[in-house]
Amino acid sequence: MIQDYLPGIKNGGSLQFFLMAGPCAIEGEDIALRIAERIVNITDKYSIPYIFKGSYRKANRSRVDSFTGIGDEKALKVLQKVGETFGVPTVTDIHESHEAAMAAEYVDVLQIPAFLCRQTELLVAAAQTGKVVNIKKGQFLSAASMQFAVDKVKDSGNSKVCLTDRGNSFGYQDLIVDYRGIPEMRAFQVPTIMDCTHSLQQPNQTSGVTGGKPALIETIAKAAIAVGADGLFIETHPDPANAKSDGANMLHLDLLEGLIEKLVRVREAIL
Repeated sequence: MIQDYLPGIKNGGSLQFFLMAGPCAIEGEDIALRIAERIVNITDKYSIPYIFKGSYRKANRSRVDSFTGIGDEKALKVLQKVGETFGVPTVTDIHESHEAAMAAEYVDVLQIPAFLCRQTELLVAAAQTGKVVNIKKGQFLSAASMQFAVDKVKDSGNSKVCLTDRGNSFGYQDLIVDYRGIPEMRAFQVPTIMDCTHSLQQPNQTSGVTGGKPALIETIAKAAIAVGADGLFIETHPDPANAKSDGANMLHLDLLEGLIEKLVRVREAIL
């Protein structure tokens, strides 16, 4: 369980799934704090362990003029302030090995993006920080093949590793979720997470802006809990249409509590 990796996490004794949630990218301090406050209130209400998510920089963008961030140090300090203000762990993604030590000074969990999950130097650098390492499964890989990514982190002296499914490539412009992957990755004895928003992306659009199907977030999340996912990853924003990144597949923040309430009932039904 994630509580074994992050013993200070709020609601750590809960039998509920845990939640990684927040905006796709850190857009500024005020909006990050507002989003975090809303989610903390919801997760406290339902006794769900919570990790605030926000990318300090977006390196994988379709177009060169796409938003990438407000500045590395500035965004990392926002993540740090969120964690200190609300007493919750924070997670951000890194893209190159030299970023690991820098980001580790500000956050509790380092996330490896799906496209980079086979990058040995990146995984080793993340592991050597001693932080929790959350590896997203590549859209091009089977669940079983993620054992090698887990081994790279553990063989580097860090047993605090999680895996996140975010769907598989289905043609050029769509993804599909194979729910067999959840129990397959849980068999590696690591917390396994379902990314309920990125798994609904529609990449490689002719406009250069990734599309999505946010109306199906509830479907993805319910199915993930039903097959035993330990945690959920959800990007959420109070105004997805005007979010700086990935607005097409984010959950509107106003819908989060209703979704969580339903998911708690699903979890209770399978325990």
